[in-house]
Amino acid sequence: MSDSKLLSVDEALARVLTGVARLGEESAPLAQARGRTLAADLVARRSQPPVAVSAMDGFALRAADLAAGPLRIVGESAAGRGYGAALRPGEAVRIFTGAPVPSGADAILLQEDSRVADGALTASAPPGPHIRAAGLDFREGAVGLYAGTRLGTAEMALAAAMNHAVVPVARRPRVAMIASGDELVPPGAEPGPAQIISCNNLAVAAIAEYAGAEVVDLGIFRDDLAELERGVGLARKARADVLVTLGGASVGDHDLLRPALSRQGMALDFWKIAMRPGKPLIHGTLSDARILGLPGNPVASFVCALTFLAPLLRALQGDPNAGADRTEPAIAGSDLPANKGRRDYMRARLSTDENGRLVATPQPLQDSSLLTELTQSQALLIREPGAPASAKGDPCRILRLP
Repeated sequence: MSDSKLLSVDEALARVLTGVARLGEESAPLAQARGRTLAADLVARRSQPPVAVSAMDGFALRAADLAAGPLRIVGESAAGRGYGAALRPGEAVRIFTGAPVPSGADAILLQEDSRVADGALTASAPPGPHIRAAGLDFREGAVGLYAGTRLGTAEMALAAAMNHAVVPVARRPRVAMIASGDELVPPGAEPGPAQIISCNNLAVAAIAEYAGAEVVDLGIFRDDLAELERGVGLARKARADVLVTLGGASVGDHDLLRPALSRQGMALDFWKIAMRPGKPLIHGTLSDARILGLPGNPVASFVCALTFLAPLLRALQGDPNAGADRTEPAIAGSDLPANKGRRDYMRARLSTDENGRLVATPQPLQDSSLLTELTQSQALLIREPGAPASAKGDPCRILRLP
């Protein structure tokens, strides 16, 4: 099949995400919810701050009183412990950052601008507002975080501030992985003369876990139809929401994963897409599980996992932006040849030029088996099918690597 007749990357992603719905909902302690996805809107249970508080250390007062002469210091307001009375004309209260502003005060005189002698306060500079109004950050009853939001560090802090100890989250997708290949042995093993160390499972598992999934690595299976069917059966027993296969997806005599999946009942959606690296990608369904058959070359497997598996897993957790375009503009750091019929994902180093523009320079070697080039890259420079040759400094688009 010519590249021009292959399914485009965008069409393939749309089909991978078609009909995907959130798997379910459960509750999780907030302290254990990092990386999880909210299954419902999170509403503030209090206002922040609950009362007007000072933004600086200094003195709370009426600005008009200070202009009339020295003020009498009548007390102190500290965080969590206010002055407890209304401020009267001619009075000031020592106040600290985060402390409640006494009723009647409308300004804060900064500590460095104040002079105190014999209990009387004068100023070397005018006071300023320096007051955080009640509810400045959020108000009780307002939605602070929306369903589909992934809980990162800032989101967890906001959830805690809104007084949520337990949060509703989407169930984690369960991903089962099987690797195929007589040439593969696990890390730490002694490989034969023609064998290599299996690494795709580790990289793909890391991408899946970063996307919020639970991963079950079922190991390496020989290039044998019965053996691969056994692996698929183990994935079904593991109640996988997504079955990821690694290798064996091409057209060689020993690429048997597609026949093994078909014999187990897979409904094939597509096989082969207009993508480099990553052309031999399998997508289908097996009962309630979705199947992604990733290529065996390490970089192709990695790029396909970023492009298809991560969005699928986010969609299964209810992320409304799971399929959003995450590319960004840059300029090319070298001349680029004309591209052919597949979207090209080129490993690239990122830098900035003298004008502060983001520069993406492709690695000199782009073979899909080369992991060293991947570790030295910060992004993928994307070339569309049929893109003409371009010069150094021309605009391009990149996808940052995690």
